[in-house]
Amino acid sequence: MSDADLLFTSATKAAASIRARKLSPVDYVGAVLDAIGPEQERLNCFVTVMADEAMDQARRAEAMVMASEPLGPLHGVPVHIKDLIDVAGVRTTHGTAIFADNVAKADDVLVSRLRAAGAVIIGKTTTPEFGNKGMTDGPSFGITRNPWNIDRTPGGSSGGAAAAVAAGLAPLGLGTDGAGSVRGPAACCGVVGLKPTLGAVPYDTTRDAFGNNIYAGPLARTVTDAAVMHAVLTGTTAKDPWTQGGTDRRQLSPALVGADLSAIRIGFIERCANPRVAADVAANTRAALAAFADLGAEVEDVTDAVDWIELEGRILYQSNFSVFCAPFLPKWQNQMDPVTLAFMQRGGTFSLADFRNAQFARTRLFRQIQALFERYDFLVMPTNTRSALPVGFDAANDEVEVDGVKCGITRQGWTSYQYPFNLTGHPAVSVPSGFADDGLPTGLQIVARWGADTDMLRLASLLELTRPWAQHRPPAP
Repeated sequence: MSDADLLFTSATKAAASIRARKLSPVDYVGAVLDAIGPEQERLNCFVTVMADEAMDQARRAEAMVMASEPLGPLHGVPVHIKDLIDVAGVRTTHGTAIFADNVAKADDVLVSRLRAAGAVIIGKTTTPEFGNKGMTDGPSFGITRNPWNIDRTPGGSSGGAAAAVAAGLAPLGLGTDGAGSVRGPAACCGVVGLKPTLGAVPYDTTRDAFGNNIYAGPLARTVTDAAVMHAVLTGTTAKDPWTQGGTDRRQLSPALVGADLSAIRIGFIERCANPRVAADVAANTRAALAAFADLGAEVEDVTDAVDWIELEGRILYQSNFSVFCAPFLPKWQNQMDPVTLAFMQRGGTFSLADFRNAQFARTRLFRQIQALFERYDFLVMPTNTRSALPVGFDAANDEVEVDGVKCGITRQGWTSYQYPFNLTGHPAVSVPSGFADDGLPTGLQIVARWGADTDMLRLASLLELTRPWAQHRPPAP
């Protein structure tokens, strides 16, 4: 197998080859690290590359194989970690000059679980300041670019992870999703991005554990890889109250065991708070729905009037930045991202009544989505309204153009399908749906009932079988 083919091999295939002693973890990790060098210069998707430590891990992984020791499901597989999550002995900069020298003392629980599964941690991927926007750029590290077209963004805020996976720089990346930050980049870069059910995967570092809307999840090139990584990450921790229920999120419904979807009802949501959808995105979405219908699923348009709480969502999001970033302003304001400062300024204009009413609206939205799941097994919609935006787009002020029509700032005009499900807690996955007229990938979002993460991944895998995507690679540099 050539190095080029190895870089685009799925994690599950690579792990199987390692277990069978057909692939050396040392050779595999070495090939990925060799590829990162020139691609990092082009894409700027890593904050830190842990080359020496990764090779030490790979040598230990190979020794375990040769000694016939028990091996985890990701044994010897390189994985990178978004730079909001701690890796012991490595900087966690949060994409900001404020934490440029912040070296983590211990692994985050999710990194510990990945290591226990045999994964080789190869580095930290870029994020905008505190994961603040749907682009991945900032004053402290520059611009991260999309491997399909370097003049476009990979999305955000897990844009570094999505770009790296799409470019073959490890088959798996750990991202976070506070307002679509895994799913948006997945759609922009033509990979799979999973936001789990609230509480399925712990998020121990959130400031507001009980009001949490931030999730950690995998970015991968295949649904199977995402599912395997998701299974590794799931489970309770003492710090996250939403994990305390003890429900097994990995069970599969009998109606989804085979490829006959006759018992499955799918509701199609054409728009959330967005005024338009690009014609090419709409066509790819309808093609995916037709594939589900060909497998027997009942597919119908959702006609219910849903209040997608676009304004209330902004109140919650921007008020959060206004409060938690305020202590940094006296020393760091001149080095912070102007988008962060704009969100803080807007968030500071909202009253306590505005904030509490927005929290009440979150509950109403949850109940509206729950009502839809009394009729449907899944909800399906585009992930973004159009393909990736140009780099340099001002996420705080510029209006998104969809088929030449200005449709509002990013949360209104581009990513409006994503944030509602951060607020309701339902699992959501973005999978590739095809390519736009400009040659960039488009994404389809599948949303499921609380706890039905595995059912959702099974539906995504059937789409992957009927409309495969992992064979597509970005153009060589």
